[in-house]
Amino acid sequence: MEYKLVAEAPNVENYCRLRVTAGLSAKTKEAANAGLINTYHGVSVLHGEEIVGMGRIIGDGGCFFQVVDIAVVPEHQGKGVGKQIMTALMDYLKVNAPESAHVTLLADGEAHKLYSKFGFELSAPESLGMQLVL
Repeated sequence: MEYKLVAEAPNVENYCRLRVTAGLSAKTKEAANAGLINTYHGVSVLHGEEIVGMGRIIGDGGCFFQVVDIAVVPEHQGKGVGKQIMTALMDYLKVNAPESAHVTLLADGEAHKLYSKFGFELSAPESLGMQLVL
């Protein structure tokens, strides 16, 4: 069965499920509901009727964008689904983001190997990513 990419973020239930199933931190339904409506651009990957992958871009629409929520359920990892998600997101940015836009992401584990294929570089030591989780 083939994969089908659709240009929309998943609904709250699928978003929460995909994050946990793919090994990302859990988000409450309230947080997901508030966050998903602010998606600049999102994609979902279907395998049959099931959503098995997702990715989103958030940002101000001009100066700054962040690639977030790249998630693929384990049974579908290693089959090019993550690459399909990143290709769709980057193609969208190339057409819609203005010149000089700054695009960032956080790479967990070995994910930096995938992201480097799309031109992302480690920012250290010039800049270091920082975070605060509430």
